[in-house]
Amino acid sequence: MFEHRITEDEAGQRLDKLARRLLPEVPLSGVYKLIRTRRIRVNGKRAQPGQILEAGDVVEFRVVREEGEAERPRPRPRQLPDVPILYEDDAILVVDKPGGMAVHPGSGIQSGTLLDWVRTYLEVDESTRGFKPSPAHRLDRETSGVIVVAKKRRAMVALTETFAADRADKRYLALVKGRMARPAGTIDIPLAEHQQTARSRAERGINFQEAITHYRVLAVGKGVSLLECRIETGRTHQIRRHLAAIGRPVVGDRKYGDFPFNRQARKDFGLSRQFLHARSLALPHPVSGEPMRFEAPLPDDLVEVLRRAGISWTPRKS
Repeated sequence: MFEHRITEDEAGQRLDKLARRLLPEVPLSGVYKLIRTRRIRVNGKRAQPGQILEAGDVVEFRVVREEGEAERPRPRPRQLPDVPILYEDDAILVVDKPGGMAVHPGSGIQSGTLLDWVRTYLEVDESTRGFKPSPAHRLDRETSGVIVVAKKRRAMVALTETFAADRADKRYLALVKGRMARPAGTIDIPLAEHQQTARSRAERGINFQEAITHYRVLAVGKGVSLLECRIETGRTHQIRRHLAAIGRPVVGDRKYGDFPFNRQARKDFGLSRQFLHARSLALPHPVSGEPMRFEAPLPDDLVEVLRRAGISWTPRKS
């Protein structure tokens, strides 16, 4: 049996989420059972899985924890690439993620991620059970640019709500195959839910979600166009899927792109990854609510691609 007192930084989270974090060896069904049978209580009283915890609450765990069952810290990678810092305060850290760096572990990637870099930079003790600083949203591994890290739980909760409600202004630079039919436009094509399970598809059919991408042409080069894209919704791979759907795939995109064209672009332009860069992000500060905008310059490798593609473009404030 042990107790855990909720700190100011932990306030606002659900009881079942806290229990999953403090009892990583117990499956979710087991956590629900422990709450239902009153072996997990809040302030000595029966609680519900979705109960929101407040600072000062005492959560009582009437379970036996074997010695050494605490969460194992993830191993630190020996060497991490440099990540430019765009802004930092007590609540958030904003960085310019390099292309080729994954944000989180997964799909065979266990180290060398932005998460590793963040926790190394902030000197996070991985053995602690409290909230650990983490990126508040994602970018594809090959996509470079602005990404926000929450340093406190309160900031993470607010940022999650901002992104879920599509209240962040996200703008990207994309190099696409060919010329656009119009200098500016909107792509309004629903996209299949990326995380839908096979069982759900079989039972309910494909779940399509609203997806809206605005674009404007910034410059035209040798068989390619440079676009600024602004997304109203945050669907997985939205820009890449939308541009591919209208026959103007992102150059270098290995999943949705034109593969023969990609090979030629690699030869002619020296492009080694998809040309997609998160140029700017505007959103309210998660604590103060102050409007903030962050911008990341186009990386040198993509600047060189534009030069070789015959595009002369001078960036300006978006």
